[in-house]
Amino acid sequence: MLNEIKQLFKGKELLKGHFGIERESLRCDSYGNLATTPHPEVFGAKLFNPYITTDFSESQVELITPAFETIEETHKFLCALYDITALELGDEYLWPQSMPCNIPDDQQIPLAEFCKCPSGEKAYAYRRKLLAKYGGKRQLVSGIHYNFSFNEDFIRKLYEHGPKDKSYREFRDYLYLKVARNYLRYRWLLIYLLGSSSVMHESYVEECVKQLQEVAEDSYTNDGALSYRNSEYGYTNKVELFPNYQTIEDYTKSLEKFVTDGLIESPKELYSQIRLKAYDNESLLESLQEEGIAYLEYRSIDINPFEKSGIKLDDLYFMHLFNLFLLLEEESDYTKWQQEALKNQRCIAKYGQKENLLLREGKLVSKEEWGIEILERMQEINYVLELGQEEVLNEMIKKVEDYTLTYAHQIVEMVKEKGYLKASIELARNYKNDAYQKRFKFEGYEDMELSTQILMKEAVKRGIKIEILDREENFIALKKRNHVEYIKQATKTGADNYITALMMENKIVTKKLLKQKGIRVPEGESFSHIDEAKDKIDLYINKPIVIKPKSTNFGIGISIFPTGASKEDLQKALEIAFSHDDAVLVERFIPGKEYRFLVINDEAVGILHRVPANVIGNGTHTIRELVEIKNQNVLRGKGYKTPLEKIQLDESAKLFLKQQNKDFETVPLLEEVVFLRENSNISTGGDSIDYTDQVHEYFKKIAVASAKAVGAKICGVDMMLENIEDVKASYGIIELNFNPAIHIHSFPYKGKERNVAVLILKLLGFE
Repeated sequence: MLNEIKQLFKGKELLKGHFGIERESLRCDSYGNLATTPHPEVFGAKLFNPYITTDFSESQVELITPAFETIEETHKFLCALYDITALELGDEYLWPQSMPCNIPDDQQIPLAEFCKCPSGEKAYAYRRKLLAKYGGKRQLVSGIHYNFSFNEDFIRKLYEHGPKDKSYREFRDYLYLKVARNYLRYRWLLIYLLGSSSVMHESYVEECVKQLQEVAEDSYTNDGALSYRNSEYGYTNKVELFPNYQTIEDYTKSLEKFVTDGLIESPKELYSQIRLKAYDNESLLESLQEEGIAYLEYRSIDINPFEKSGIKLDDLYFMHLFNLFLLLEEESDYTKWQQEALKNQRCIAKYGQKENLLLREGKLVSKEEWGIEILERMQEINYVLELGQEEVLNEMIKKVEDYTLTYAHQIVEMVKEKGYLKASIELARNYKNDAYQKRFKFEGYEDMELSTQILMKEAVKRGIKIEILDREENFIALKKRNHVEYIKQATKTGADNYITALMMENKIVTKKLLKQKGIRVPEGESFSHIDEAKDKIDLYINKPIVIKPKSTNFGIGISIFPTGASKEDLQKALEIAFSHDDAVLVERFIPGKEYRFLVINDEAVGILHRVPANVIGNGTHTIRELVEIKNQNVLRGKGYKTPLEKIQLDESAKLFLKQQNKDFETVPLLEEVVFLRENSNISTGGDSIDYTDQVHEYFKKIAVASAKAVGAKICGVDMMLENIEDVKASYGIIELNFNPAIHIHSFPYKGKERNVAVLILKLLGFE
């Protein structure tokens, strides 16, 4: 089949499929004690958040990615879920190990609680039965569940080029059943390579701990341990159950018999290393019989404590190579293969670092010999199919040859040095700090506008499904149950109508409507042709004025002369403005500082003073060099994907510096502040400072009235203010913005960060 696949597919096609991850994690305090506080309310109803929920315990968070076509997308979303969750835990942390932290007795372990509805009551009752049957401590063992299906085109093309002795559905099920059987045969290798639960805390199940040796304070292991989670110390059924994986009918009948015999209460209580998943998992057996296998769930993977997400990207690539190996590997007719595979699993899990011998069709074989043989077959698959994963496989071969390279060994060494709780909390603290440093990003979506990323992250946090409709246009859909909203660039929503946006876009119309409502606006006039404007420009020589295009945003094409300018400079400003629009406004300059009021649903929810782009001299570097240095700040970028924009040395900056008798090559004095333009837009390199709590309510009401004047539910109101606390001070509304950025309020350069994204969600009806 290998050569057939090579003829039908390119390497890049074979690296695609459908990949999803479910990562469990305990919440703990800063000392490594299990947190018994409720699941954070911000995540909403646990039964209805598709991304962030709980598992057995209220203290056990479960992060669930959607199924993506590429491994990288899946991994990035998992990292993003970690960041979103970690930052909502207050002074708690996500425990980075599969084996639990310091846990109390069963009676003090809080069961996950759900809404007072039939499904919620059923979920809670099921957990009570599990607690009584298996004990609470084993239930807290956490892991990674890897959900996988082949690309449907891949399966269909194989079917079309093969013998037609089966229907398409039968063929599809045949492939997945073969992969499942081989997964069980070869899972020992996966456990060896990815096993990461080689130490347990003394608070774990007493009968397990007493069989081990103390290697650090309260930290226990045995010589050779790789994965206690996959050993008899982990979470397993009371008796060993071996389903029949030959056909879907055989599989469903075997599970039905387990239930009938009282061995398990329902199919979901089968704690197999692999699960066949259906299109409708609520009616698992019926759905499998009627529609076949939707995907496979691998359950052997430990949380890797050395990775924030819990699993390394290269390990996920290895998993997919493993999938292809399982599909291609021929099966033997050895009848006791399931029992033998379980023995190998237990042997590797408990003694894999040191134990060398495994069972292979009833005969002993060294794990090094067998492991290298499997990996060499995978190397052949990688080479023939041109998958480009040579380095990943080479690293795995090194691990088989040298057990000290395994995660399990590294964990034991780390614990010996620092102790289980201390070492783990140190990792958790580092990961939470990393999440904070990246708090303005949505990993995997960094190419989108930052405001859109922020809104999407807030939606995910609250269990609102996101769908990217047009990535380049930042056009998304948000869905929760039957409620759907369409949004462009975070603030263009269905809450505002089309004419409202057009009114705000047109500065002439905006001024007239505001003036009719008794709101102060700058005096001035508009010109529709540059010659007409130049004919009248003599009236404005040496007078404080602003020249700006009629319909642009982000400060584009605006020139501001607070102390007046020469005819030559005014004409240049007109040329700049007309290059961006076919109509231009010349207005009286209003003294004071400019503030951006963000109005959402008739409330001023954020106010910023935006400091124009500037540099501070050091007596050595030129203005050009100082700009280059300032632009290196990680908060600055291009295209509204970071909280601050890079400073641009354009014609407007050149003209503004000219008014100060400076140019780009001027060397400012030590500590001299040099402004590069008058307008303070963040989009042109300005700095943002939050003033929401300092500005008088009087001016907030004016901002709200301005938004109401054009019927806007989301509006950016730009106001000039001489004194933010004096209601008698001069003010003027210089602009309304129909697509205001929210990232500047969410993550200001200085001042309090405002969660305005949640206010947009509430405006749109997502409570």
